[in-house]
Amino acid sequence: MTPLITIENLAVELQSKLILSQVDLSLSKGEILGLVGPSGCGKTTLLSTLAGFIGQSTGSIEINTGDKLIKITLDDMLPPEQRNIGMIFQDYALFPHLTVTENICFGLKKITKVEQAQRCEELLTLLELNELAQRYPHQLSGGQQQRVAIARALAPQPSLLLLDEPFSNIDARLRNELMIEIRQLLKRLEITAIFVTHNKDEVFTFADKIAVMHQGQVLQVGAPALVCQQPNSWQVADFLQLGSWLPVMFSATENSLALSSLIGALAPHRIKNIGACKNAVLTNFQLLVKPSDIVLSSHEANNVIIEHIGVTEQGYHYLLSSLEQNTTLAFSQLSFYSQELFMLGAELAIQLKGEHFLLYPT
Repeated sequence: MTPLITIENLAVELQSKLILSQVDLSLSKGEILGLVGPSGCGKTTLLSTLAGFIGQSTGSIEINTGDKLIKITLDDMLPPEQRNIGMIFQDYALFPHLTVTENICFGLKKITKVEQAQRCEELLTLLELNELAQRYPHQLSGGQQQRVAIARALAPQPSLLLLDEPFSNIDARLRNELMIEIRQLLKRLEITAIFVTHNKDEVFTFADKIAVMHQGQVLQVGAPALVCQQPNSWQVADFLQLGSWLPVMFSATENSLALSSLIGALAPHRIKNIGACKNAVLTNFQLLVKPSDIVLSSHEANNVIIEHIGVTEQGYHYLLSSLEQNTTLAFSQLSFYSQELFMLGAELAIQLKGEHFLLYPT
């Protein structure tokens, strides 16, 4: 299938600082991409560059509208209005002095009044805004304002829709419902979309793909479940909060190698990505440990202390630190769940269970 948008080797430099570097992405018609990463990693800059508000320094952007191929390069930097891209800002950026209808029609100056009215009516019906058509933005709830912003962005019939943290201003109770509703709308209209979020749960609800960014680069792209199961770097695993970090190191035994930690040893065959790590013998590593990988031990000496206790749907949530701290293998903030209530400051004995651990160099 021919991609609707192809981004190749995109870089952006602002005030002599490299903000984006070597960004490569492609999306097919109708796909929704969730763009995640820590604050300042370049997510919003990427959206603004695609929209044409910021100029790229190198690389190219191709948009296949079906009727024509739009190619944006350093030599041919198309203005925003010629890119066939719609954008929804975090605060929705609705015009406060215009009604819902006037906001939706704002970008439709190139078509006749009759066509404007027809398209507006279709969007009002599609987004269930008919009864709000003559209201002003301040008379709308956050969810209603979001619908108006989407209608206004869809009115010019863009090939690509960009959304900058579209759900951050929505009440938590309504957020999931709205995400499902808007996803269904975009799928029905076969709209390709890229949205920025800090919340990985939003990606699982709303997106077909996830792209994890770090320091201006895209580290990994793929289906959300696959990226979470197989993060290709510690930065990806750390941002997605896939578990806790346990310092380990390879140690040689008489016949083989093992991984040692302050909560016990681990055989190399239990490490899913051991092939990529074997050449770094005696180097320190971080083991990605999920709460379900930790169990209480009845035959080991106490090796951790409880630093924090929380209550969740999964039971009591404990953050554990190693009893031994004067070593490079010391740790804190190790996450552990139990149905049993222990006291803050209590000492416990824990060990690792299971297979398929992931290991990353420090």
